Amino acid sequence: MILMSTAIYIVIVLLWASHQPWAAAILSWGGLSPEAVRHGRVWQLVTYGFLQLDPWNFLMTMLGVFFLGSAVEARIGSRAFVELYLFSIFGAALLGCLLAWTGYVGGQAFGAGAAVNAILMVFFLLNRDAPIMLLFVPIPIPVKYIVIFTAAVEGAYLLISRAVFFLVLLLGMAMGYVWYRFLWRHSIAGVFQLQVAGVRNSYYRWKRDRAKKKFQVYMRKHNHDPKQYFDEYGNFRPPDESDKKDRGPGGWVN
Repeated sequence: MILMSTAIYIVIVLLWASHQPWAAAILSWGGLSPEAVRHGRVWQLVTYGFLQLDPWNFLMTMLGVFFLGSAVEARIGSRAFVELYLFSIFGAALLGCLLAWTGYVGGQAFGAGAAVNAILMVFFLLNRDAPIMLLFVPIPIPVKYIVIFTAAVEGAYLLISRAVFFLVLLLGMAMGYVWYRFLWRHSIAGVFQLQVAGVRNSYYRWKRDRAKKKFQVYMRKHNHDPKQYFDEYGNFRPPDESDKKDRGPGGWVN
């Protein structure tokens, strides 16, 4: 995530420095604008999270992803961390657009601030009493106070500016809580993989039952009793072992 955001930021800076119109086009195309989303630019619900305008905001968000993100990723795993990152960006943008359409907030949103706030919230939920050493404050501060202070400052800016940027930041923190509370133990990718595995296993069972029926039909045509090749649990029993005891429900073919 850091490498992707950094690469895109460098491209935008270079285009801007060379006075190329592509810089403004990229920001207009990918930045989150509730009105643009309303008119079909739904990709902005994700792309805005990888676009940066302000150098200071870019530096702070990337440092947040690097330091807090590393600690969170070590606890939840890489796949779950990617899910958290993308879920927070998308969820915050979607709810932000829905609220912006009421007319209370406006403007555009850029950057991975929603993801950083989500990571901060998950870090707090995983380490409720852990202290954090801020970049310019060389004393450990309990993470719960960092969360409260961050939410208070961003909430104040939202009330003053009524900008969708600060609304998305606050919603990112909420998305972090939602992901931790409802999605972490039931990973989005994990649930999908379980569904795929279930469909695959059902297909294999269908093929096995079909092959078994074909075998039984073949054996009856040749005047053999197919029951002598299967025990009471449905396990295949080779002809040279037909007089042996049933294998039970844990046989080598189920």
